[in-house]
Amino acid sequence: MKYISTRGQSTKAGFTDILLGGLAPDGGLYLPESYPHFSDAELTVMRGMSYRELAFAILSCYVDDIPADDLKRLIDKTYTAQNYHFVREGQNPEDITPLLTLEPGLHLLSLSNGPTLAFKDMAMQLLGNLFEYELARRKESINIVGATSGDTGSAAEYAMCGKQGIRVFMLSPVEGMTPFQQAQMYSLHDPNIYNIAVKGVFDDCQDMVKAVSNDAAFKARYKIGAVNSINWARVLAQIVYYFKAYFAATDNNAQKVSFAVPSGNFGNICAGHIARMMGLPIDKLIAATNENDVLDEFFRTGVYRPRDAAHTYHTSSPSMDISKASNFERFAYDLVGRDAARIRDMWAKVDRGEAVDFKSLGLFDNVKGYGFVSGASNHALRMQTIRDTYDLYGVVIDTHTADGLNVGLKFRQPGIPLVVLETALPAKFEDAIQEAIGQKPGRPAELANLEALPRKVEIMAPDVAALKGYIASQIGQ
Repeated sequence: MKYISTRGQSTKAGFTDILLGGLAPDGGLYLPESYPHFSDAELTVMRGMSYRELAFAILSCYVDDIPADDLKRLIDKTYTAQNYHFVREGQNPEDITPLLTLEPGLHLLSLSNGPTLAFKDMAMQLLGNLFEYELARRKESINIVGATSGDTGSAAEYAMCGKQGIRVFMLSPVEGMTPFQQAQMYSLHDPNIYNIAVKGVFDDCQDMVKAVSNDAAFKARYKIGAVNSINWARVLAQIVYYFKAYFAATDNNAQKVSFAVPSGNFGNICAGHIARMMGLPIDKLIAATNENDVLDEFFRTGVYRPRDAAHTYHTSSPSMDISKASNFERFAYDLVGRDAARIRDMWAKVDRGEAVDFKSLGLFDNVKGYGFVSGASNHALRMQTIRDTYDLYGVVIDTHTADGLNVGLKFRQPGIPLVVLETALPAKFEDAIQEAIGQKPGRPAELANLEALPRKVEIMAPDVAALKGYIASQIGQ
């Protein structure tokens, strides 16, 4: 399997090369040359697989430059109950992503049982093991530069801390995360972890990371890699739980399922799009945004209009406070028939802060064929959804999952199961849960005093030169 850039000006590469490289040299995102497609008979066999077996069956289609025995060992090492044990009462950690049924036909997919209580662990834990394996095989090292709006940073740091040959430089907005999220990152004192709090919003952090990645000379000299969802391996790992959820919610392959996905950077729901392209019987992919509704605006109007920092809102679902959905380029590439020249023209406008009107280009009708619909939530709806879920089902959900559930219910259809992706445990958003239901959510005992731990963090202006200087000084070259 070879991988190509959405911008069409980078040479084809194998999985392990793009694993370590992140962003393509031409500024695009990597995708496989084609999507494998499972037959009905193959889906029937997969229906009886464990999570680890399912992950191997799917990843094997995309990874042919790691020996099968090694890939299986890495998957088995990653997806063990020991790593995913923060489950609700009655759930089995061995299921890795157990389904929680609220009522017949309405489910939450529990993706937040890993070490940082967020769905990002599902891919990041595997990424850490893949990185360490491949770097050892090549006798190389890597310096990861990433941006986070809340959960990616801690998931990456927990996955990479202590790993040989890896340093992590993680940027986050200085005021854009909850105290719990900040503490998860800043309390790590491992010598290979560097936290950088940027005086700006997430999009400033993301722009700084892209600027570093687009500087080919700097990237090569300092061996810069990426763990944000621009890294294909992140999206690939997330495809697995769509299959697992589908099989858990259905009895046979003739049934369809709709998925409601809280969406900020479009990586999580992009994995659902690819699962659908691989033959998974998905009816609707429901993109749920918060007040930062760039994606909802696109799916309603056909206009993709990224906003600047001044028009990005701080909300009570902060991990989705994103106004430039970097993974959207992957879907757009499929939407335009994999026409790289067209994507280059479009994203030249996006990079200048301009809008792209897919409708006027005659491309918006194609969206319906991919099953996408969308909606936006806000603080009042978020709080009401958390209250209603607690009152009706006795289940406490976090703010992002509430956005997914609120929007998902608007598109629920009789006879088609609706699976809402639970993206974090409510412990990460105590103040919002307190407001919604009048009490704080429970948290794992080992995280009881997290906010009181000493912190290690560098404060920085949104300055690319300053970031490059800091990276160079820490690496010592």
